[in-house]
Amino acid sequence: MERFTVFGRPGCGFCVRAKQLLDAKGYPYKYVDIYEEGISKADLSKTVGKTVETVPQIFHGEQYVGGCTDLEAYLPSLEA
Repeated sequence: MERFTVFGRPGCGFCVRAKQLLDAKGYPYKYVDIYEEGISKADLSKTVGKTVETVPQIFHGEQYVGGCTDLEAYLPSLEA
């Protein structure tokens, strides 16, 4: 299975929740701290292809999933 990538920041409850969801399902992921890596919201917007105002921003391989709520909706499709 392709790895998830979670772009987040410290102190973000939704970022923590996203990582918990992936851990609970045993899905591999890489967490990227946008502050530590010097990634701005403008940088994320370019990667995502639309304006980004919040984190987390989550990818599954190269596919953009969205935020935490989007991840919750997306995960059941992997079990079908």
